[in-house]
Amino acid sequence: MASILIDMPRINNTKFYTTALKKYGSTAQGLNWHDAYSQTKRFEVIYDLIKADLTHRSVIDAGCGFGDFYLYLQKRHCQVTYKGYDIVDEVVEIAQQRTSQDIKHRDILTDPLEVADIYIASGSMNILNRFETYLFIERCFAHSNIGFVFNLPYGKNESAHFNYFLPQEINHFAQKFPCEISLVTGYLPHDFTLFLKRI
Repeated sequence: MASILIDMPRINNTKFYTTALKKYGSTAQGLNWHDAYSQTKRFEVIYDLIKADLTHRSVIDAGCGFGDFYLYLQKRHCQVTYKGYDIVDEVVEIAQQRTSQDIKHRDILTDPLEVADIYIASGSMNILNRFETYLFIERCFAHSNIGFVFNLPYGKNESAHFNYFLPQEINHFAQKFPCEISLVTGYLPHDFTLFLKRI
């Protein structure tokens, strides 16, 4: 228990996002993305990994922000049953208005989660600590029928703010799950995406 207490977040999650929201509004930058291009590029990678399993499936977007991934799927004419979770009340309200979907205030680490075919998380773990990241992955995978796809900052864990990982760290952790692991790198600097697909 002592090690968990030492490994607490360096910055407040809610404050991190509400500050950006006040400054930039309901834009990609309002969710602390560098720009809309980098947000969309991450969505493209996620979509490519799960598209074969996606149509007419249920999806839970863990840390959904403004529901932008749902809007991305709509542009792709992809038919899914979509739900979103986010921890910031103001963000949840905007996502509900923008998508007209089932968006709920949920803390992925502590609140009850629903089962869905696929869980996705884009940027949701960027400022968690290591214990929280592993717990987030474990809980999302446990509540998915098909699997969990997510991205993380790529690099050594030397930042005072962001949650950098090396892909092999996550790959080693995911060996405990009954899954095939697909890894994508090179689409953006300092980012990687993994799909943990059940077997």
